[in-house]
Amino acid sequence: MTSISEQFEYLRTKNQCALMPFITAGDPDLETTAEALKILDANGADFIELGVPYSDPLADGPVIQAAATRALKGGTRLAHVLEMAQTATKSVRSPIILFIYYNPILNLGIQQFLKRAADSGIKGLIVPDLPLEEADNLLKSADAVGIEVTLLVTPNTPKQRIEAIARQSRGFIYLVSVTGVTGVRSQIQTRVKDVLKEIRSVTNKPIAVGFGISTPEQAHQVQDWGADGVVVGSAFVQRLGENTPNQGLRVIKDFCTDLKAAITPTAGIRK
Repeated sequence: MTSISEQFEYLRTKNQCALMPFITAGDPDLETTAEALKILDANGADFIELGVPYSDPLADGPVIQAAATRALKGGTRLAHVLEMAQTATKSVRSPIILFIYYNPILNLGIQQFLKRAADSGIKGLIVPDLPLEEADNLLKSADAVGIEVTLLVTPNTPKQRIEAIARQSRGFIYLVSVTGVTGVRSQIQTRVKDVLKEIRSVTNKPIAVGFGISTPEQAHQVQDWGADGVVVGSAFVQRLGENTPNQGLRVIKDFCTDLKAAITPTAGIRK
């Protein structure tokens, strides 16, 4: 499995926008999550965000909150997620990025968490409640074990802070498309187009847009505005959650294929 930076470099040589599906680990169970990772990897995903269920998910909307609650009630814990990932990453090419809140990392201990994550094949971290001013320790420690920590920019982030985030972020810059939590939106704010230009003016690092993207048309729009990657979360989680496991896996397979085709209409799905 390649690193996040290497994967983006590969996609740039192919002039492709990255598709980054998000699923919640343990919803409905870890066996289904492991199978979903393989299916997404084989049907258009270039990276996969794996959400660690957490009781106080400040950045997540109702769909992902509900998924996290189901996973926690089913007994899924961080240790189980890493154990599952350690097996799954042996047969998945797409770099897996762990979407995790800061408290479980601190609870386990930064060094121990990073060692276990690296041993599990995790290539990246997104920690939505990690303040830039407190990120240095985690960033440097993660660098030492080959894990890239990506930082987030929002539509309200001032230009000076965007520059600081862009300097510190590893792998790519995550542009949150809304001022709010995750969840399906009927349209993407046009402000995103301007923020993409602002970020591009200060860094050559890849930029991925997430939060609110739920259709192939929206994914294409964001790609057309200049994004290097498109993150789709709640739409995947909802499709898994509202079906039986087998039905859900079939539905996300087709959905993933459609999204990838929408952002790479001439290249098709990577073989």
